[in-house]
Amino acid sequence: MSIEVQKNNPLHGKTLEYIVTQLSEHYGWAELGYLLRFNCFIKDPNVKSSLKFLRKQEWARKQVEQLYIDTFSK
Repeated sequence: MSIEVQKNNPLHGKTLEYIVTQLSEHYGWAELGYLLRFNCFIKDPNVKSSLKFLRKQEWARKQVEQLYIDTFSK
Protein backbone atom coordinates (compact mmCIF):
# COMPACT_ATOMS: atom_id res chain seq x y z
CA MET A 1 0.00 0.00 0.00
CA SER A 2 1.14 3.47 -0.68
CA ILE A 3 1.70 6.04 2.03
CA GLU A 4 -1.19 8.08 0.60
CA VAL A 5 -3.61 5.22 1.25
CA GLN A 6 -2.34 4.69 4.80
CA LYS A 7 -2.51 8.40 5.62
CA ASN A 8 -6.29 8.22 5.19
CA ASN A 9 -6.69 4.88 7.00
CA PRO A 10 -8.04 5.55 10.52
CA LEU A 11 -6.74 2.15 11.69
CA HIS A 12 -3.16 2.70 10.52
CA GLY A 13 -0.72 2.15 13.37
CA LYS A 14 -3.38 0.86 15.78
CA THR A 15 -3.14 -2.67 17.10
CA LEU A 16 -6.16 -4.86 17.66
CA GLU A 17 -5.37 -4.77 21.38
CA TYR A 18 -5.44 -0.95 21.33
CA ILE A 19 -8.77 -0.94 19.45
CA VAL A 20 -10.42 -3.41 21.85
CA THR A 21 -9.08 -1.54 24.88
CA GLN A 22 -10.33 1.83 23.60
CA LEU A 23 -13.78 0.42 22.81
CA SER A 24 -14.08 -1.32 26.18
CA GLU A 25 -13.10 1.88 28.00
CA HIS A 26 -15.50 3.97 25.92
CA TYR A 27 -18.55 1.67 25.95
CA GLY A 28 -17.87 -0.82 28.73
CA TRP A 29 -18.04 -4.57 28.21
CA ALA A 30 -21.82 -4.79 28.69
CA GLU A 31 -22.51 -2.22 25.98
CA LEU A 32 -19.97 -3.84 23.62
CA GLY A 33 -21.73 -7.17 24.17
CA TYR A 34 -25.04 -5.51 23.35
CA LEU A 35 -23.72 -3.75 20.25
CA LEU A 36 -21.80 -6.67 18.75
CA ARG A 37 -23.27 -9.79 20.42
CA PHE A 38 -19.96 -11.65 20.73
CA ASN A 39 -19.59 -14.03 23.68
CA CYS A 40 -16.08 -12.71 24.30
CA PHE A 41 -17.72 -9.40 25.27
CA ILE A 42 -20.58 -10.99 27.25
CA LYS A 43 -19.24 -13.98 29.21
CA ASP A 44 -16.24 -13.17 31.42
CA PRO A 45 -15.09 -10.34 29.11
CA ASN A 46 -11.48 -9.27 28.99
CA VAL A 47 -8.98 -8.05 26.42
CA LYS A 48 -7.05 -11.34 26.22
CA SER A 49 -10.09 -13.53 25.45
CA SER A 50 -11.41 -10.94 23.02
CA LEU A 51 -8.13 -10.84 21.11
CA LYS A 52 -8.01 -14.64 20.92
CA PHE A 53 -11.49 -14.72 19.37
CA LEU A 54 -11.04 -11.73 17.07
CA ARG A 55 -7.73 -12.99 15.67
CA LYS A 56 -9.42 -16.23 14.60
CA GLN A 57 -12.63 -14.68 13.25
CA GLU A 58 -11.92 -12.13 10.53
CA TRP A 59 -15.64 -11.28 10.13
CA ALA A 60 -15.84 -10.36 13.82
CA ARG A 61 -12.62 -8.36 13.72
CA LYS A 62 -13.98 -6.32 10.81
CA GLN A 63 -17.09 -5.49 12.83
CA VAL A 64 -14.96 -4.36 15.79
CA GLU A 65 -12.76 -2.26 13.51
CA GLN A 66 -15.83 -0.66 11.92
CA LEU A 67 -17.27 0.16 15.34
CA TYR A 68 -13.95 1.78 16.27
CA ILE A 69 -13.98 3.87 13.09
CA ASP A 70 -17.62 4.88 13.59
CA THR A 71 -16.95 5.80 17.21
CA PHE A 72 -13.64 7.63 17.08
CA SER A 73 -13.15 8.90 13.51
CA LYS A 74 -15.72 11.69 13.39
